[in-house]
Amino acid sequence: METSFDDKAKEALAALFEQFWIVRDKELELYQLIREREHVLKRYVEEKFGYRLIVHRYFAKLEKIPADPEPWMGIETFQEPLDYALFCCLMAYLEGKAVEEKFLLSDVCEEIRAMYPGDVPLDWTNYSHRRALIRVLKTAEQIGLIRRMDGEIEAFAHHVEEEALYEVPVLARYFMRTYPKDLLQYESIDELLAEEWKAAPQDYRRHRLYRKLFLSPAVYRTEGDEQDFYYLRNFRHRLRDDIEAHTPFHYELYKNAAMLILPERQAPYNVFPDQKGTSEIILHFAALVRERLELFPPDEYGRIRLTPEQFSAWLVDCRRRYGAGWGKTYRDMSSAELVREVLSALKEWRMADVEHDTGTIVLYPLLGRLCGRYPDDFDAKEGEDDGQSVGAPSRRAD
Repeated sequence: METSFDDKAKEALAALFEQFWIVRDKELELYQLIREREHVLKRYVEEKFGYRLIVHRYFAKLEKIPADPEPWMGIETFQEPLDYALFCCLMAYLEGKAVEEKFLLSDVCEEIRAMYPGDVPLDWTNYSHRRALIRVLKTAEQIGLIRRMDGEIEAFAHHVEEEALYEVPVLARYFMRTYPKDLLQYESIDELLAEEWKAAPQDYRRHRLYRKLFLSPAVYRTEGDEQDFYYLRNFRHRLRDDIEAHTPFHYELYKNAAMLILPERQAPYNVFPDQKGTSEIILHFAALVRERLELFPPDEYGRIRLTPEQFSAWLVDCRRRYGAGWGKTYRDMSSAELVREVLSALKEWRMADVEHDTGTIVLYPLLGRLCGRYPDDFDAKEGEDDGQSVGAPSRRAD
């Protein structure tokens, strides 16, 4: 008799979504749990998301392809395009190596420099180039694509002659996805993503919206996505029942936004507000925006448009009102630095964006779902030498 989608299956599904892969040698108990619930998990992710669950003798992996790529979906440890280029060169280098074959840092440096496609050649005497390679090798080691046998990679940052010994583990053979055609035959990222929907075109809308709900902070009603939002609205009861039966999330639907929320914070999910200082500022900023809705009413789709000057002035006003309880770093920032930090966090959480042509800052409905204020008896006092404030704001969501 096949196992039902029980709490253990929910736990396995959560791990598959939050981790790139579950390696048997590192997380044996979790890997075995996925194997035991393999059939119900496969059926669910294929039916709802159009995703492929791979359960290999060495690992388990859910291939999570987004409906639309978003900036936060990059590799967190990478800082610039050069990192991604070097990572691709490293993967090409590993393709020519056998499993358990050893290689030296100096060898990979030479090979990557030879195959690097950039207009400006790599120069390992350049500190920034060496730091980029260190980030790539550390990330590859963390993922499980290479195994360091000897040497310290950080020493390479200070001395180009430093050496390290690596080995190719079996996982390196399973990192890349397989496609129906050679990658060189695809001319754009859009053409590559379109390949996702060819297997089950009749399920296109359901798969795309499930992916959006689970991989994005919110799904918005926009001029071009009216039909998508009709689906979210018309099938809201079915979606709510299904999502709550298979995950810890609750489905929320508003006039212009749909989202998944957690009734209470729990591992392993990345939720808002997190522990970053920008989360506290965003909650206060949301309270300030609410006060100004009569002067700045949202448009038909729940969006508020501000000029960069207005956004900066609102944020400065927010700091004047609430900043006594913020961390010292944010209290002491210049207005331009504060705008840059907060706007980056707002964009990451899909609460705001910047129009490319005009520079207008667009505030999205998700920002209106949140609000944070200090209690009446709040007393902001300077902390010790670390500059942290004493006391915490009360947070509520409306």
